[in-house]
Amino acid sequence: MKMRNWLALQQLLDSAIPIGGFSHSFGLETMVQEGRMASSAELEAYVRTMLTHSWATSDAMAVKAVYRDVPAGAWERLWAAERLVHMQRLAAETRQGVEKMGKRLLKLAGDIWPELDMADVAVAVREGRCLATLPLVHGFVCLRLGVSLRQASESYFYTCIVTTVNSALRLMSMGQTEGQRLIARLAPMTAQAWDAAAALEPEEAHANMPMAELAMIRHETLYSRLFMS
Repeated sequence: MKMRNWLALQQLLDSAIPIGGFSHSFGLETMVQEGRMASSAELEAYVRTMLTHSWATSDAMAVKAVYRDVPAGAWERLWAAERLVHMQRLAAETRQGVEKMGKRLLKLAGDIWPELDMADVAVAVREGRCLATLPLVHGFVCLRLGVSLRQASESYFYTCIVTTVNSALRLMSMGQTEGQRLIARLAPMTAQAWDAAAALEPEEAHANMPMAELAMIRHETLYSRLFMS
């Protein structure tokens, strides 16, 4: 990668990037309120499981589809793979959250990196053929930046880790230093998650996190909520 593109990737991974990640806990708030997430050890176990049984086997398949289908011009196959991944999310709030963040990233990427050609995705969104979910847009930006598929996938996993830990910092009795220690312990797991993702084709996308899915579904009925999902 050219140094400029490498630095652009760091900007993409910055937790302060304004795509709305701070507004979504994706079920974590439910688990905290129900007393099933009360310590950093429980949070670490949750993130490790999400990495191997959801983000790697589901979301990463949208990233892989971008790298497979965009160079071949197989746009309809790409949109179908994205929809397959996205419709496996059971909670309506979660689907809406992933779409909102993806569309914000699509617009933001066009504004801050105008030299990147994002037109194909933008047109497909307007025509209703593409959902512009976060993993697809993340993969598309990484592809345009010249990032390898592995780097694109592992960087997506990293953003999931950081977003989850940052949400936990506002929900649990856990300090910033412990949060950073937790991120440092979890970051090496992105390589293991990639190993799981590398063995699958996009059409083999699946997730096996029923308790997390139930927490996402129940979030909308919580008496009080800090997050949108």
